[in-house]
Amino acid sequence: MVRAVRVIRVCLWLTLFALAAHAQPAALTITTEPNAIVWIDEIRRGTTDASGKLTLTKVTPGRHTVRVRANGFKETTASLLPGRRTLAVKLLPATDEAELLFQKAETAREQARDEAAREKAADLYREVLKISPRHPAAHVGLARLLLDLNQFKEARAEIDAARRARPVYPEASAVEGRIYREEAFTDDAIRSFRRAIREARGFQPEAHVGLARVLEDQGDFAAAVVELRKALDQLSDSEPVIYQMLGAAYEKINKPKEAIAAYEKYLELAPNGSYAAAIRSILNQLKRDAAGEEIIP
Repeated sequence: MVRAVRVIRVCLWLTLFALAAHAQPAALTITTEPNAIVWIDEIRRGTTDASGKLTLTKVTPGRHTVRVRANGFKETTASLLPGRRTLAVKLLPATDEAELLFQKAETAREQARDEAAREKAADLYREVLKISPRHPAAHVGLARLLLDLNQFKEARAEIDAARRARPVYPEASAVEGRIYREEAFTDDAIRSFRRAIREARGFQPEAHVGLARVLEDQGDFAAAVVELRKALDQLSDSEPVIYQMLGAAYEKINKPKEAIAAYEKYLELAPNGSYAAAIRSILNQLKRDAAGEEIIP
């Protein structure tokens, strides 16, 4: 009887160990064309290297949808089945004029650093829409540019057009929330961000970050922390700047230890990032405060 109980305990322990191991995020290597952008479950996760490979160290167990786009090729979607640790995605050359123009517009938008460059990128999206008026991603890309150009009414019109082509569109709702926030329409912004999260069944980091910023505007930094942590969990550390935002929010609610941890994580992920120097200064002060030392001006 005692032996049987021991056997049962060992079996239970092995089962629990296997389940725990299975639940941990695992590495995934995707192989496709060089410099291809990779999305997993509509979340951009990175770009392949010169050999066409991208290794992601945190991919949660279960089934996922992988989307890959490379300039000059047709965008392709593939299923990632549970347990797979490698995925090869073959891309075919693109011949559709609208698709090639859209890729050019996306690249121009991402590289734009001033108003003139953004206007040129916007014109490329407009060329796409002349050929393919119901291209939802082109409408959203154009809306993002118009938002950056402070053309809010025109940006919202593009979001409306995107929704007419694709009624359930989490990304469009998230961008709409950002537009409303810039216009100081707080209630509308919250509704749009929550709609984006609902449409994406909870998985929409851009909307979680947007909602966090609105909550910060309202002074509710504790609630903002919750939204930022959700975004970080979903992005798997692919956006270090959110750790900077999280650290600042923790400071506002007087949680210096948590702020220090968030800032240190930012520096771990982006040691030469645009906020790195300022964060090192903040960390020095926070640590001195925690040690009760006198801060030297």
